[in-house]
Amino acid sequence: MIVRIRLFGQLREWAGADVLETALADGATVEDALSELGRSAALEGLLDRLPVRMAVNRVIADGETALHPDDELALLPPLSGGAGQHVRVTDSPIVAAEVTDAVRRPGAGAVVTFEGTVRDVEFLDYEAYRAMAEEQIARILSEAIERHGLEEAAAEHRVGRVALGEPGVVVAVSAAHRDAAFAGAREVIDQIKARAPIWKRELDRGEARWVAGEHVSL
Repeated sequence: MIVRIRLFGQLREWAGADVLETALADGATVEDALSELGRSAALEGLLDRLPVRMAVNRVIADGETALHPDDELALLPPLSGGAGQHVRVTDSPIVAAEVTDAVRRPGAGAVVTFEGTVRDVEFLDYEAYRAMAEEQIARILSEAIERHGLEEAAAEHRVGRVALGEPGVVVAVSAAHRDAAFAGAREVIDQIKARAPIWKRELDRGEARWVAGEHVSL
């Protein structure tokens, strides 16, 4: 089936077109369309770096939304009036260097990157209320930018199974000076752990247990 994809802002400029069309198998979802676009010459790599929202026939959608022939899928980059930070909750491995690159700015004399890696157990299984988690993390980044005068901030968090030694979360911030960068990075990771609706289960030697957390006001 053929699905029509509308592009706006940075996406339109990058692709050099307002509208793209892609052929998908019957029963494909929005996530399938995004995967196909991510491999295309028009948008190769950009969707991994730029957080977007999706709408199908002018209704906000998620990755599991089914697509049908002649549907219109719109990709919406961050609005100019809102937070434009790099935020991603993903089941793909996190590349820390890419998160760090997202915060590099000409005025940044200090860049701090934090990697939270799996330790002591064979695996962690992360589960998230993904849309809400991304909204909360974006809010946390915006608050840290304002409070510490950061140049930029970014964060990615894994869902699914993460092996010993692999990063489950990566945070990067940039600032003119190191004190602000260190303070901003510490605040972001602490607030993500406290406020983002993400849960983890430890798996080790055939045993599994959920890691206790705490309820906080969102």
